[in-house]
Amino acid sequence: MGSTAVFMDRDGVINPYVYNAEFGTVDSPSNPDEFQFSPGVPEAIDALHSMGFLIIVVSNQPGIAKGKFTPELLAATTKKMLEGCGGKIHEVFYCLHHPQATNPKYLSDCSCRKPKPGLLLQAAAKWKIDLAASFMVGDGLTDVLAGKAAGTRTISVNTRKCYLCEEMAKHDATPDFFVANMGAVVDLIRNQQNLPQLTLRSLQR
Repeated sequence: MGSTAVFMDRDGVINPYVYNAEFGTVDSPSNPDEFQFSPGVPEAIDALHSMGFLIIVVSNQPGIAKGKFTPELLAATTKKMLEGCGGKIHEVFYCLHHPQATNPKYLSDCSCRKPKPGLLLQAAAKWKIDLAASFMVGDGLTDVLAGKAAGTRTISVNTRKCYLCEEMAKHDATPDFFVANMGAVVDLIRNQQNLPQLTLRSLQR
């Protein structure tokens, strides 16, 4: 039996999205000054770490490929995230590719960009992770699909995103659990044996 992990998407889970005035979009933080933790995230990561889980961040980060920020800025943002969690994140796996990249170095229809499971599989191979006993935590459809493809249990954070429900049903990608925030993720994982699984119908009430 391998290790157990909590895989986490970054943007929308660990940190909020930010408004990019240059591009007129709500997007990933493009530099460390824009990166802020969502409420309760460092505490949740500390709790999950204390429960014996590997904490692995798996995130699509095509900003370099699209010319929105540099590798140095991404590294600095990642450093801020790791330091803010007190070293409790074991490793970060990024997909830097995009099929419409303006930077040819990152132009690829790769196997690591979620919803494909490549990032999770890379981590599982390196850390000898039991995927069936692990969790994928994300805020979007691609996170659920990647987790399901890798064989993890899936948790969707932020039950207010009910506009995703129809798309989840269409792609047979309903997560195993819906929760409102990272504190609820900790409670769910700690007490999962006693927690009833939510359904799309109960979410939409």
